[in-house]
Amino acid sequence: MNGTGFEQALCVDAGHPALAGHFPGHPLVPGVILLEQVALALRAWRGLRLARVLEAKFSAPLLPAQAAILRLAEAGPGSPLRIRFEIRHDGSVLARGLVEAAA
Repeated sequence: MNGTGFEQALCVDAGHPALAGHFPGHPLVPGVILLEQVALALRAWRGLRLARVLEAKFSAPLLPAQAAILRLAEAGPGSPLRIRFEIRHDGSVLARGLVEAAA
């Protein structure tokens, strides 16, 4: 992702309650938890709330307690409320997409 943006570390604790039912014995961080992290990062970066998920692609799993990087960037000039997100682990893209923010 290019341009100005926001970046933060992401790690979902192995004791998170959503993990118990998301493949017992082989837990994966659910996509909805990753989107929640996008929403929290958007609030931290711009003080905005996530209004809509326009696109989301989950290409590889994030495991519990696995460190990742979450990046946010404006989707383009003239679109300050459209934000691209990307979640990476060890250089590989785990998830990416486009969200719309609101005040």
